[in-house]
Amino acid sequence: MTSTATAIAPLSWSELESLTKFQVDPINGPTNAQARLRLFGHTEADLRVVLYRDNHAWCPYCQKVWLWLEEKQIPYRIEKVTMFCYGEKEVWYKRKVPSGMLPALELDGHLITESDDILIALERVFEPLGQGMEDPTVIPLRRLERLLFRAWCSWLCYPDRSPQREQRNREHFTEVVNQVEQTLASTAGSYFLEEFGTADVIFTPYIERMNASLYYYKGYSLREENPRCAAWFEVMERRLTYRGTQSDFHTHAHDLPPQMGGCWENGEPQTLLNQQRVDNGPWFGLPDVTYPEPQNSRQEALYRVVKHRANIIRVNPADDELLDQALRCALTLMITGEVCVPPTGSDSGLRYLRDRISVPRDMSIYAAKQLREALEATAALSGKRQGPPIPVQHRRDQDPANFARN
Repeated sequence: MTSTATAIAPLSWSELESLTKFQVDPINGPTNAQARLRLFGHTEADLRVVLYRDNHAWCPYCQKVWLWLEEKQIPYRIEKVTMFCYGEKEVWYKRKVPSGMLPALELDGHLITESDDILIALERVFEPLGQGMEDPTVIPLRRLERLLFRAWCSWLCYPDRSPQREQRNREHFTEVVNQVEQTLASTAGSYFLEEFGTADVIFTPYIERMNASLYYYKGYSLREENPRCAAWFEVMERRLTYRGTQSDFHTHAHDLPPQMGGCWENGEPQTLLNQQRVDNGPWFGLPDVTYPEPQNSRQEALYRVVKHRANIIRVNPADDELLDQALRCALTLMITGEVCVPPTGSDSGLRYLRDRISVPRDMSIYAAKQLREALEATAALSGKRQGPPIPVQHRRDQDPANFARN
């Protein structure tokens, strides 16, 4: 991002809107979080599946089913439901699924819950994705994924009473990661088996969240310290299906605590450096994504903000007129590279928005990085105040009712 020495006035909303040509076909185009219907070139008469997933496109078990459907290109309809930590569960959904659990799926009118049961049912109707859930080569990998999950939870989600306990939990996790490294090394390529398939879908949600959470809370970079895991991430990121479901470090680090019952930081120097980077930038260069940035990432970010600008301003704690001008300053910088000084006192409102961008619900990972950078650079021209902190016990400051129409 470049800037000129002389500050300019912010562009108007109509001028900003004219500068983005971003378009996506949510129904037949690439995987995207905004879709309510996915047809892959079929017609609605071919629909046999309804997926009930979270509004925020963040639920790990939803991601697993979502990715499978996208890879298989099974036509499906999406019904979005509020996760407990984001607000009250919809009454209509609790009538259908009294537990409120996500995901759920209707297949030919038959309701199924539990992500593994959903995948098994889908395989029996539409055939597996590579080797299936019940294949003898996949079952040990499913056990390994659960072993890795438990080791991660033991390290991340429980307070350590002593440095010795912290070290033991770290060592146990890295021992299990070494098993994962050996498993990945046993194949000719970079996937868990010879070709991409069910095993990779199973590992995707939590290995992505481990990468983010351990970087932020423990100062440990899963992707940078384990070459086979790094290679796996790289081949996954070549898949448009995965890119469409992928989140960033900031979203994961702050969405995990209310879901996991808390995440415990170790206070080590590297952890504090990592937290500063994830929270305040710079966001480019973080080990959450490595594929080349799409040329239209700024336009995507601009399009999404322009579309939702009224609600973005309304739910922000800053004064509406103040934030309106400040936000246009940030967008002007992002899209033109021209410095635009925001009004005095707008710094906390801009940083509040910076911290509430949700990936991939609001936009893709690189678009979010561009927007966060522009918001922070503009806020820094106004002051050092941060926005109100993100709630630790819940994320109800991101009530999806405010953004129901994507």
